[in-house]
Amino acid sequence: MKNLEELFEHQLKDLYSAEKQLTEALPTMASKANDDKLKGAFESHLEETKNHKTRLEDICKELDIDPEGETCKAMQGLVKEAESFIEEAEDDDVMDAGLIAEAQRVEHYEISGYGTAVRYAKELGHSDIAKKLQETLDEEYVADEKLDKLAEGRLNKEAMS
Repeated sequence: MKNLEELFEHQLKDLYSAEKQLTEALPTMASKANDDKLKGAFESHLEETKNHKTRLEDICKELDIDPEGETCKAMQGLVKEAESFIEEAEDDDVMDAGLIAEAQRVEHYEISGYGTAVRYAKELGHSDIAKKLQETLDEEYVADEKLDKLAEGRLNKEAMS
């Protein structure tokens, strides 16, 4: 990569790969959730994630970028970590609390990635694209807050017993 434009393209492809991997991982997380609200949060975020992927496809089309070709190694690792946790959890309440922790790791990664992409888009003069990326960033923050409320409201306490 020789300039910010190329770095921005790399970031978009990385985010696209991350969203693709997440659309494959979220159904498993939803199926392993025992709490109905948590299951619903995962199912809802799956639909949002599909929209994020589509939004990235639209952005890439606008910039004449093929979004394919990158593999987000960070998301690969986060998904693998979640899969390992699922295999190890022996209690339903611990499963739910742990699923929230794994999902929040993913959300925080996405928040970081989208925050960077928004900044690059602005610096490169892509103000409309920055707004689209900001919309996704805002949705990632909301998803993280929902998980916080589920954890703090009840699920972490249930896992203590």
